Amino acid sequence: MTYQELLEAARKKVGPYCHACPVCDGRACKNQIPGPGAKGMGDTAMRNFSAWQQIRVNMNTIGEGKDPDPSLDLFGQHLKYPFMAGPVGAVNLHYGDSLNDVSYNNLLVSACKDAGIAAFTGDGTDMKVMEAACDAIRHAGGVGIPTVKPWDMDTIEEKMALVEESGAFAVAMDVDAAGLPFLQGKNPPAGPKTIAQLHEIAEKAGRPFIIKGIMTVKGALAAKEAGAAAIVVSNHGGRVQDQVPATAEVLAEIRDAVGRDMIVLVDGGIRSGADVFKAIALGADAVMMARPFVTAVYGGGKEGVSLYTEKIGRELVDTMKMCGVSSLREITRDCLFRPTSPYVRF
Repeated sequence: MTYQELLEAARKKVGPYCHACPVCDGRACKNQIPGPGAKGMGDTAMRNFSAWQQIRVNMNTIGEGKDPDPSLDLFGQHLKYPFMAGPVGAVNLHYGDSLNDVSYNNLLVSACKDAGIAAFTGDGTDMKVMEAACDAIRHAGGVGIPTVKPWDMDTIEEKMALVEESGAFAVAMDVDAAGLPFLQGKNPPAGPKTIAQLHEIAEKAGRPFIIKGIMTVKGALAAKEAGAAAIVVSNHGGRVQDQVPATAEVLAEIRDAVGRDMIVLVDGGIRSGADVFKAIALGADAVMMARPFVTAVYGGGKEGVSLYTEKIGRELVDTMKMCGVSSLREITRDCLFRPTSPYVRF
């Protein structure tokens, strides 16, 4: 299977909102919710993508020419590449009913493990979604990261019990999901969390706790105070609030604020190995991609996930070679050309 064949196969299964575009840049789906689009005007998802394109890499081919090592050790888990599949929920609502959250996570978790990376799994109002996700992670030997939404504390405790049984090597909470339109007024209720509440959750997690949905220095420092082992710089693909910055615009200042003793992940519009390289240069330890992995699963199942993983991985390795670095730690801001855009600073 080629990537083009994967896209063609996906187009027959996704929709009517997603179009499995050659480049997933948020334009075709724009502000369609339900669907993979963004909230309000729908431009945040598009700007997530375009912000990465405003950053250029510095090509440098004079050096020892060592074969690059793109691998990463994260919370005791060895990953082949510094990227993971992001969490997606309600796939049948947003992407097509040939899969649901249970079947999607079952495919994604095992396929990502086989491909040498890890998957974040989504959550839903139906407890069966988290049960199935945690079961899939358990069968994958704990290689996966369940993502719990910011429910009421009793519901969180129930879901954390499932996480414990899964043996997952980390657990996440997408605090920004409190703004998802389709969660408003639902039962169980979802809403913002205080630092004290997040600290309680982190202590009870029994494994590294990741807070997803950080877009400001203030939020990053609050997450650190709450005891999070990692944060994800994320605006939820523009799906929770219109007119917020692109993740590339705030990543560097957030990294500088939290220091090197905290793991920083980032998502939002990252669509190539070169984009992964740029994110690491700006301070990310690793990145997450959600929508492209949906296309990969719908279009090719486990083979699709393997194909897409290797596509991005090869692009990253090629960029590392052409920029004269042989390991992730050598990817620094010196590897980036200072952009002319006033909106992306580092």
